Amino acid sequence: MVKKQSKKRDKKILDIQTESKEEVSAPYVGEESAASKEELVKELEKTKEEAAENYDKYLRTSAELENYKRRAIKERADAINYGNERLIKDILPIVDGLERALDHACNSEDFDAFVEGLRLIYDKLLVSLEKHGVERIDAAGKDFDPNFHEAMLQVETEEYENNKIVEELEKGYLLNGRLLRPVKAAISKNISKEKQA
Repeated sequence: MVKKQSKKRDKKILDIQTESKEEVSAPYVGEESAASKEELVKELEKTKEEAAENYDKYLRTSAELENYKRRAIKERADAINYGNERLIKDILPIVDGLERALDHACNSEDFDAFVEGLRLIYDKLLVSLEKHGVERIDAAGKDFDPNFHEAMLQVETEEYENNKIVEELEKGYLLNGRLLRPVKAAISKNISKEKQA
């Protein structure tokens, strides 16, 4: 067993000596080797500089991304907290008008003037809502459309055909073309056709 290990060791030594002789006889040993070492050192330095620049860019980009995330979170919170600011600013004069109307109603006995004042305030409120994209759905006398109308009751009538809106119980509104609240309506059921049948 010792002989086998000794033979293996001798073979390894012989292989190492052969490899070292081949390296010495290689064509790049000498001046060319020194020049290539200098080039390699220069390339290494250049690569280190590029790596440092790239790492710096990475750090800056990472910091900018974190700042952007913070700004986006703050802007989102501001939009939630103050998103209705313009609408509220437009409604505040209407609240002031209602306060004046109530004060006037308590100190005056001219009921017609009070009603006219309320009508003006109501019109001002509708104009303010329209300015913010809210529009009223006009439904009286039109066909029932479940996309915009909600049937609250059915009225038997001879005046209207089936499924016409006889009365708006509660107004419906759109916000920038999207349904905000459906019209709550009374729907017609024509009884004259039933009598004929």
